[in-house]
Order: sequence, then C-alpha cells, then structure tokens
Amino acid sequence: MSDQSWQRPGDPWSPGAEAARSGSTPPDGTVPTAAPDGTVPGAVRGGTARWPGQDGTALGVPPEKIAEPEAPRPDRAARQRRQLLIFGGVAGGILVAGLTVLLIVMLGGDRVPFSDDEGAGPADLRPPLAQACPAPTVSPDAAPTQAPSAQPPASGERTVDEEAGISYRKYGAPWQTWTDVWRAGTLQVPYRVGQHFVTEVYDGGEYHASILSAAVPAADNDAFSLDLECVGRQVASDVRAEYYPQPNTMEAIRDEVTTLGGLPAWVSEFRLQFQSPGLTATEELSAVAVIDVGRPTAAILYVSIPGTHKQFDYVVRDVLDSVRPA
Repeated sequence: MSDQSWQRPGDPWSPGAEAARSGSTPPDGTVPTAAPDGTVPGAVRGGTARWPGQDGTALGVPPEKIAEPEAPRPDRAARQRRQLLIFGGVAGGILVAGLTVLLIVMLGGDRVPFSDDEGAGPADLRPPLAQACPAPTVSPDAAPTQAPSAQPPASGERTVDEEAGISYRKYGAPWQTWTDVWRAGTLQVPYRVGQHFVTEVYDGGEYHASILSAAVPAADNDAFSLDLECVGRQVASDVRAEYYPQPNTMEAIRDEVTTLGGLPAWVSEFRLQFQSPGLTATEELSAVAVIDVGRPTAAILYVSIPGTHKQFDYVVRDVLDSVRPA
C-alpha cells in the first residue's frame, strides 16, 4: 500500500491541497506522512503550516533553557563580621560562666581554688609560739591563771614594761637605758625595753651585758592559758641560736616552773661557752624567764652577763626576784 492510500477522493482537505493553500511546503519537498493518530506534521486547519526546523530549532532537539541568574552571594566582609559576632558571644558567655564558678569557689570555702592539695585545710595564721606550743587543755570553769600572791612592795627605781605587763629593778652605772630593738630569731621576740652596757668592741661589732624584756604572742586568739615550759624552752633555744657565736655549748643551771612576783613562770638559767675571732669573752651567764601575765601574750625577761664582767653575775638572780606585775 502506498503512503498516499489514506487520501480519500473528494475530501476537501488533503496534505497536498492544504500545503498548496497555505503556500507552505516541506523544506525537502516531500509530502509528510500521516501519523497513526491521523495528524500530519506541519498541517493545520485554518492556519499556516509550520514544519519542523522552520522556526529556527533543530529537528527533534528541544530548545535550550535559559539559565536563571544566580542569587547574589553575601558580601565576604559582612559574613566575617557575623562570624566574629557569633564567636565573640560564645567566648563572652564562657568567660562569664568561668568567673561565676570561681567566685562561688572562693567565697564558699577556705580552700585555695585549683590547689593541688585537695585535702589541705586553712592556713595556720597563729603566732609561731602558739603553733609550737598549743595552750594546755583546761576545764571551762577553771581560772586561766593563778591570782598573783602577795609580794613585798617593790623598792628603788624600776624599769616598767607596760606592753609586757611586768616591772623589775633598775640599776645604776654602768647600766644604761636600752633604746634599740632586737628582733632576731624565728620567734621575732621584740626586745625593746630594759638596760644594757657595752662590755667590748670587736670585729663583729659591740658586745653587751643586757637586761631586756618583751611581749610575745604565745596563745590562740583570746586564750589566756600558756604552756609555760614549752614556750620557755622555745625562747631559750631561740636566744642561744641567734645572740651568741656558733657553735656553742651549754651548761644548764636552772630549768623549772616557778613564780616570779607571784605570777606563774618558767625560768631557764644557763652558762654558754663559745669562741669568736677578736672576741675576748668566751663564756656568758644567761637567764630567760617566760611569765604568764594573764594575757594572750607572754612576758619575756632576758638577762646576760659576759664572762669578762663576772662581778655582775648577781644581777641575774636579783633582777628575776624583783619582777612584779605592771
């Protein structure tokens, strides 16, 4: 069957006639063949036929789509500013949280923050003597110290140490009023009241005979009870280590609990032997008394007589016996 068999005689419309009427013929001069549905490419009723390829497009190739313009990218500097704002906000929040935690730790306890020693307690702020010699345990209703017993009235001139709470005999020449402050040793006892005289001058400076007193914290806070023996031994050891040539040897003469001026006291009396280049004295008679005056501070009385002036050895016992409450 030929490709024209679909044309019926007398049909007022045919591809050839339509093409003739429209003045349009296929580009290659051929007559199109009807599709199975009865339509013919390029054939229209009441209009001009358009053949594939006549409108500028390739036969069988869809027209290219025009790409849509890309959305404008955000400015790089603006993007960086936003990132910095975000990072800054996060860092600020972390800093505030850290400071808050630190304040809570510091204000909520005595432990040092971030300390390696997790179990350490608060620092011991007690005076050195109070740390070395804790107050003895006494019952709550016990009197902190014994009341001073009646003493014969003091006579003659007196050296009065109001801070220490004691007074004692004052001697004439060659003794002079002490105007300096000795504060040596680990206990830092401030000897600032008393008498002295220079016995010799040597390469190490001046050597003295002395009668000096001081007040030293020896109890916790407002406690009044003192461990007199412990405090006395600590002070005597401090004197020996700081005020005499090293090494030295000690001959103990007296080391006991007693009373001075009716007050509880510990007395250490001893003689030291030593050698120092240029120093004539090779020994010294000394005494240290720790007196409980009913205060958190203990009264200290230190007496020293170099071996070059043994005529003044009597002063050691005499001044101790002259002590009275101030």
